[in-house]
Amino acid sequence: MSKTMKWILGIAAVIVVAALVVYPKLVVTLPADGANAKESHYENLNRLRYVELFAVGGNAITGKMLINVYNTIGTPGFDPKTSRDAAPQAWVEGITPDGIKKQFDAFAGAVNGPKLLMLDWMDLPLGVDRDFNGRKVPWVAMLHLTKDEVKELGTFSYKPVQVERRSKFGINKGTLAFLIDDADGNTFIMKGFEVGLKPQYTFEEFAANAASRFKKLPPGWKARTKVLDEDLVLVPTTGIATIMPDEFFNVYDKTGPGYSNYKP
Repeated sequence: MSKTMKWILGIAAVIVVAALVVYPKLVVTLPADGANAKESHYENLNRLRYVELFAVGGNAITGKMLINVYNTIGTPGFDPKTSRDAAPQAWVEGITPDGIKKQFDAFAGAVNGPKLLMLDWMDLPLGVDRDFNGRKVPWVAMLHLTKDEVKELGTFSYKPVQVERRSKFGINKGTLAFLIDDADGNTFIMKGFEVGLKPQYTFEEFAANAASRFKKLPPGWKARTKVLDEDLVLVPTTGIATIMPDEFFNVYDKTGPGYSNYKP
């Protein structure tokens, strides 16, 4: 064996060992829970409480990570017309990231929320129901992240990421919208207001002084609010949406051509 070949194999071994330090397994194949998803329509959603549950899989060598997303709004039997809470406090407190990780034999698990939905309606693709702490919660989307982004999950802000999504979202004319404009002229609209398990403030308190609360916006970015003067429909034409968290863990969708019917 040549010295060059030995060097290459040595480097490859170092890479594999380094990956194993972070992930005991190199590849996690998540269940194809969205393969036969069927669309369901939901209305009366604005300020409804929900939570998303993440199971992280993918390839630790290439760094291409995939996340199955499960959303309590699609819980069998839940009806937004009769309840404003799809994520009861005691139930959410009984779910842990480690529990999700073990359940899926995944790289990691995460709990996103609870949040209040800022949308008025959704056409949501519902896949396989999975049991979380005694309740069935359906698959709704798949996130595409890098390995570094997975490590920073729940900690980074103002960094857009992509999500594979077949859903359609709507915010009605007359609804108060929370917007962030980046330095390149892109506009993101809040779809989920972070409540968390230990709220620091109410939605009303945040809304009363929203624009001045943002202290970590990148240079050239600005936050604003607007009462929409026409219906906004958010549909990613490629099937890949761009989402972004802010410093409070609120989550936004990108608007504009390819993402919505107009940019507010």
